[in-house]
Amino acid sequence: MAAKKGNGLLMVYSDVAAENDEEYNRWYNEEHIPERLSIPGVLNAARYEAVQGGPRYLACYELESADTWHSNAWQKWLKEPTEWSKRMSPSVIGTAYIRNLYTRIYPDNVPEETAQADMSPVLLVGRMSVPEELDAKFNKAYNTERLPEATKIPGYIRARRFEAVMGAPKYTTVHEMESMDVVNGEGWKAWSPMVTPVWNTEVRPFMVHEEGSPGIFRRIFPKLT
Repeated sequence: MAAKKGNGLLMVYSDVAAENDEEYNRWYNEEHIPERLSIPGVLNAARYEAVQGGPRYLACYELESADTWHSNAWQKWLKEPTEWSKRMSPSVIGTAYIRNLYTRIYPDNVPEETAQADMSPVLLVGRMSVPEELDAKFNKAYNTERLPEATKIPGYIRARRFEAVMGAPKYTTVHEMESMDVVNGEGWKAWSPMVTPVWNTEVRPFMVHEEGSPGIFRRIFPKLT
């Protein structure tokens, strides 16, 4: 069975003026997402709307690898956009537009269960950076102190971490959840301020979130049933 998640991720954040909103969503859902899913190496895709943080819209593309974005098939669509894309692309009409390309750094491998998983109903996404000299300590503390505790929360599906190969900041964490009940539940509320040895004293004081981060996003396409 073909994988639905790989080693790469493209995250496109955007917002548009109110007068463009209806057509923008139609363009994204009816033309742009199907267009991108036709490209070899694009494994799955979904669109989300911010419940907290932002920008308002997030398009998430699961890629075989970050190289997929550089492929001839992908670049052809960028160089030869449709007439609708020329009018509606977030790079043209976006009041906010962030396009970040990533490669996975956690976990080390993609388990079969993850590889076959559909796009999650809810994402909590952090976009952050730390001083370069803290990179190793930051990654170790995140992976070994923070994330193992998050997996114990009911309704929490998984976490994956990525490093940017295009765009900024350097790191993003994608927490996948079954519903908004997880974000609003006692387990998550207890995890967020949880104190762990290295993270709280040597890492967290120096970590900087981008504007709008962390963001909580609910899936809007494909629609939740």
